[in-house]
Amino acid sequence: MHIPDAYIPLDQAIVYWIIALPFIIISMKWAKNELEEMKVPILAALAAGIFAIQALNIPIGMGTSGHMVGATLVAIVFASPWAGVLVLTLVLLVQGFGFADGGITTLGANILNMGVISGFVGYYTYTTLRRNFSQSLAAFGGAWLGLFVSAIVCAVQMALAGTFPLVPGLKAMGLFHLIIGFIGEGLITSIVIGAIAKSRPDLLEENRASGTERAKEALA
Repeated sequence: MHIPDAYIPLDQAIVYWIIALPFIIISMKWAKNELEEMKVPILAALAAGIFAIQALNIPIGMGTSGHMVGATLVAIVFASPWAGVLVLTLVLLVQGFGFADGGITTLGANILNMGVISGFVGYYTYTTLRRNFSQSLAAFGGAWLGLFVSAIVCAVQMALAGTFPLVPGLKAMGLFHLIIGFIGEGLITSIVIGAIAKSRPDLLEENRASGTERAKEALA
């Protein structure tokens, strides 16, 4: 899903940078205000894990590939989509500048797709499903939809850039990420969130917030 430099005209790439930049800035403000010192190692571990899983690319034709993203996982752990934006921004910066994985001019589009769209769609799908379903199932649904929607948006961007036709692009990106979302993104996110919830529930910000609220009610 990483878009190389030549795949989007510079004028369009600038537009995506302009859209992504406010999200990047707000995610940094989130980190300054909400990221406690004890949570930094967790953030770093998630960033390293996402860097690793994104290295598993599956060629899907037309010069592009499919892979997992991880923004929803981060957003669920920290109970904020801004955490997903921050981590994916850092990961994509390292990949782009250090490993030539994704373009520099198109970095705004990549952050928009994988950090903003995947993180926000995935997290708010999770919180909606969480009202009626288990934590693991809600995490699966959120991660799957976040990945799928970001892939569809990427295909539309490629069509607007004239890189490949819209319908074949939607079929290729949509179908492969539909599958990757089920057997990769959704499943892994569900397993990880379920494992954390059982072994270290205190690491999930959602559980920490619920515990604080219960404590306040008990003291009231």
